[in-house]
Amino acid sequence: MAQGRDDHGGIEDLFPDDAGAETSPEGSAARSDADPAATVASTDRRRRPAKKRRLSVVGVAGELLITAGVLVLMFLGWQLWLDDQLSAPRLKNEATGLSQQWDKDAQKPTAAPSQPASDISQNPPVQTAPKNAERFALLAIPRFGTDFYRPIAEGVSVSQVLNKYEVGHYPSTQMPGDIGNFVIASHRSAYGGALHRIHELEVGDHIFIETQDGWYQYSFRNLEYVKPTGVGVLDPVPQQDGVAATQRLLTLTTCNPFYSTAERIIGYSVFDKFTPRADGPPKEIAATVNGGS
Repeated sequence: MAQGRDDHGGIEDLFPDDAGAETSPEGSAARSDADPAATVASTDRRRRPAKKRRLSVVGVAGELLITAGVLVLMFLGWQLWLDDQLSAPRLKNEATGLSQQWDKDAQKPTAAPSQPASDISQNPPVQTAPKNAERFALLAIPRFGTDFYRPIAEGVSVSQVLNKYEVGHYPSTQMPGDIGNFVIASHRSAYGGALHRIHELEVGDHIFIETQDGWYQYSFRNLEYVKPTGVGVLDPVPQQDGVAATQRLLTLTTCNPFYSTAERIIGYSVFDKFTPRADGPPKEIAATVNGGS
């Protein structure tokens, strides 16, 4: 019996009287009746971790959305501005390389059929239509600076031409030197943005189209704003369907306003003269053609 009392005494030491009372239903009820605030506090402690988890999820989601927004803005800034600045030197170098290759392959051009060879400056050669997406000409606009020198490829496919940083030629329109309308297009911003500054052109500004035969010089006349459906700008005589052309025209087309496709801004120019490759580039663009030298 003495040994049993010793064991019982050990149990009482591990679980004091107040702890034992707390485990009984009667004890719990008594404590709740005596201190309602303790019950509320206990409930709050049980709810608090769930609230913290919800707040934590919302906070993480918010941070992710902010980060995603910043990344989108950075991408747009790169695509719509920085990429144009970085691609310009590369495109100029590619244009210079193509011009130099034409110099190596140069042969004295002949006048257009039925035109006297002695008057080639006013009766320039007409190149045959190239293959789709093939580079066949170069664009130089002194108003845009000596570093502005861009390749022109056949076609206006977004995926095959325009988004490849090319200026594109509408295949349904005339070739340089031909009577009618030579129409080219480019992005206004992004993918090289060749015609980003088209609105800065002034009456009389010269625009040069270079081919393997030489340089076609045009003088700028005016701008026009049309809807995206305004395909009349592609007519041999712009906006005059069915009228026979008597002049050699150059038409530039791009989007308007900046970073939008709501409209098209159109630039019209008329042919001045042709300079054969054998005579070297016109003085006004010599620095551009010769790589800035």
